[in-house]
Amino acid sequence: MAKTCDYFFTPQSPWAYLGHERFAALAKQYGVQISIKPCDMGKVFSVSGGLPLAKRAPQRQAYRLVELKRWSEHLGMPLNLQPKFFPVSGDAAAKLIIAARIAHGTEAAMRLTGAIMRAVWAEEKNIADAGCLAGLATDAGLDGKVLLQSADTAAVQQEYDRNTDEAIAANVFGAPWYVVGGEGFWGQDRLDFVERAFGKL
Repeated sequence: MAKTCDYFFTPQSPWAYLGHERFAALAKQYGVQISIKPCDMGKVFSVSGGLPLAKRAPQRQAYRLVELKRWSEHLGMPLNLQPKFFPVSGDAAAKLIIAARIAHGTEAAMRLTGAIMRAVWAEEKNIADAGCLAGLATDAGLDGKVLLQSADTAAVQQEYDRNTDEAIAANVFGAPWYVVGGEGFWGQDRLDFVERAFGKL
């Protein structure tokens, strides 16, 4: 039986960015297949009690910045606390990732995901812009123009909707969210527990 982990996220999440490469490395180390599931976290929030950043209480917003700075420094990862293009819609980027998975497989989709996340949080790029996304895909060794066209298809939209429905069914309420052996783990700060779960598969 294959060892698998469902990976729910939204590509504009700073927490998903901070955990993405470590998660990918752990999955490789333990021989776990990633089921990559970018989803619409706005819809997930609407049924799970979550609030978009702008609607959160000031003290929550302030502490978020403190924690992002701590984790960025702890991990040695570049992160602009208030990037130029944020808040930003993740829909187009999520669908590009799905198109990459369909055309080129999970590894390519994971590589593209990392590039998109870095673009937001370290490179001051606008991932809602089609030209930016095409360039990121091309830089990741994919055909950005072709992928953009594929991302705008009914099949990709259906997978995006299905990922979101699956997230809701799995009681997801934040990103990143990892499901191992039916058990959910919320946040990049739970990767130690994810690793332990991988070891039991």
